[in-house]
Order: sequence, then structure tokens, then C-alpha cells
Amino acid sequence: MTIDTGDTAFILICTALVMLMTPGVGLFYGGLVRRKNLISMFALSFVAFSVVTIQWVLFGYSLAFGSDVGGVIGSLEYVGLSGVGMDGDGIPDLLFMVFQLVFAAVTLAIITSAVAERVKISSFIVFGLLWTTLVYDPLAHWVWGGGWMAELGILDFAGGIVVHISAGFGALALALVIGKRVGFGEYSMEPHNIPMTLLGGALLWFGWFGFNAGSALAADGLAANAFVVTNISAASGALAWMAASWIRGKPSSVGMISGAIAGLGAITPAAGFVGPLQAIIIGVVSGLLCYYALLFRIRQRWDESLDAWAIHGVGGVWGTLAIGIFAIAAVGGVSGLVEGSFNQLLLQAVGAGATVLYAFVVTFVLAKVVDLTMGLRVSEEEEYVGLDISQHGESTQV
Repeated sequence: MTIDTGDTAFILICTALVMLMTPGVGLFYGGLVRRKNLISMFALSFVAFSVVTIQWVLFGYSLAFGSDVGGVIGSLEYVGLSGVGMDGDGIPDLLFMVFQLVFAAVTLAIITSAVAERVKISSFIVFGLLWTTLVYDPLAHWVWGGGWMAELGILDFAGGIVVHISAGFGALALALVIGKRVGFGEYSMEPHNIPMTLLGGALLWFGWFGFNAGSALAADGLAANAFVVTNISAASGALAWMAASWIRGKPSSVGMISGAIAGLGAITPAAGFVGPLQAIIIGVVSGLLCYYALLFRIRQRWDESLDAWAIHGVGGVWGTLAIGIFAIAAVGGVSGLVEGSFNQLLLQAVGAGATVLYAFVVTFVLAKVVDLTMGLRVSEEEEYVGLDISQHGESTQV
């Protein structure tokens, strides 16, 4: 096994880019909440990164990437990173480990959408540890660690199943358990700082190049393809969402960046299997689907506050299915429906459906357990004051 210095340098950079996405989520979400909860949203992203880092090193990486046990979970051979060193095939094993760590961390950060402005930080820490262990790690093993999805041939290049469907549908389940914010639907809860959200979205777009291109695990043509189609899908999603919202009123900047995130989420699973023209279609459909999913969520009066479900969940499902429709053998060695193969679409539907069901049900159960034992949410008085003061003893007020 020989280390390739070029590939190693490339994945080191990609890992740093993906790490930047977690504070990017904090910025994106922080601008969308009321000012009294800004620090709380930032803090939840940093908590997610810190909790997942320790969990991943101690046992999470082993559960995800250890030797397969029954197609369901990895063995404990890498506990405490035992046997994970500076050697490897192309890149050091340690680098692959930390590249996967930052994926797990941003996934938990995305879920904070569901509990914005009302979660106890102590309860979120416990929930986050349980969720990463019992939802994220098994899914990562199923798809990337040699589990049952990998055995069937279900594809997920960079995390449509593992990251976006799991986070989106997990967020919906968590929101249903924790309940609506006090006053939700009765008075305005407008974003307090839209430029902050736009900056957070820009950091996510930027970091996504590492997310998708880095998933090639080499500085090669496949990485270049993933980089290019990532940008195309993001731009297509932004324009599609903007156009759909423009028909109903004005083309909001929050809608445009939300559409870009939708396009990014949808291209994530497909980035190693489709070309530029297919990326345009994937991005446009994602922007429209996720926009109408948001409107559906509002009509249902679900307080999944910052729309991880509508953007990441729905976008991830579409992107996972899109592999089965648009995959090009010349790009990733797999043909989709357009090239005459129906089988891959069927496999992708099985993968997406199983993930939706698993992530929603297990997250719902975990949230219920934490709520019954610790209580997920702060008191009404603490919610009224704001989590910045009630949970952190800090304020952005000058």
C-alpha cells in the first residue's frame, strides 16, 4: 500500500472544506432565527462537531467502517482508532477516518433545524450522541462500509442517503416530538439577519466542493466531474426556487440560497454518476420539489423550523432516485433509466425508502426517550427570554 502525496493533499483540503460546513450551518440557521437565539444556533453546530468528533474516534468510525457484521453494522475492530494509522491505500487511513468524521458532524448539525429556539443543550448533547450512534453510523455502514445496501448495489456517491435523507427525515421526526415553538403560527418569527444566512449558504456551497469532489478519494477526473456538477446543480436549484417563488410574489434571497442548498443536496448522491446536462435537470427539479415541500410543511403547520426536511430530506430522496434515472456509464460505470437500465432505479428506490423509514422511526423513538427522561425543551419562560440568555448566559444585545 503506497501513499499518493497528491491525493493526500487533495483530501486534506477537502476535509478542511467540509469541516467549514458545520459553522456554515450555524451561520445559515443563525440568521433565520430570532436574534435572542442566535448564539444558541451557533453553539448547537459547534456542539454537534465536538460530540461527533469524540464519538467517532472512540467507536463511531468502527461501527461505520469496521468489518461487516450481518450487513447491519461494523465490528469494533477500530475502537479508539486501533489499527487506524498513517499507512493506507492511496491516502492514510487516518485521513480517510477524519474525512468521514466531518461528514458525520455536519449531518448532526443539519438536524438542529428541528429544535431551533426551544431545545435544552444538555438534552441535545445526549440526543446527538444517541442519534449518531444508532442512525448515522448504521446508515454509513449500510452504504459505504460494506453493509446490505452496498451488497445490493445501491449507490450513494457522497451522502444523499447517509447525510441528507437521514438528517432531513430525522429532523421531521424530532420536530414532531419536541413540539412547536410558543406562538408558532400566531405571531411573526421572521429571520433576524438575512445577510448572515446568505453568508452561511455561501460557505456551504464552498464547502460542498470538498464534500462531493473529495468523495472520489483521489485527485482525478471523477473528482473534477463531481466538482463541476455540484456547482451546476446548485445554480440550477437556486434559479428554479427563485422562479417558483417569483410567480407567487417576490424573488427572495433566502429562497434563492435555499434553492442552491436543495440543488447541492440532490446532486450529492449522484455527483459521481452523472454529467453536466443531467446536473441541470437534477438541480431544477430539486429546487422546485423542495420549494413546494416547504409550502406543504407550512400548510401542515409542522414547526420543523428551518426546513431541513423540505430541503435536505426531499432533495436527498430526489437525488438518490435521480441516479437510477440519469446515471451515465461513461462517468461512473453505471447506467440509469435513460440509458436503458431500470434495475438501478429500483435499487435506488429501495435505498431511499428504507432510509426514510429507518431514520424517521429511530429518530422518533430516540427523541421520545430523551424527552421522557430529560425533557427535550426548555421551559416556556426560558423560551420567551431566548436561549442565548437562558442556556448560555450570553447575549448579542449591545
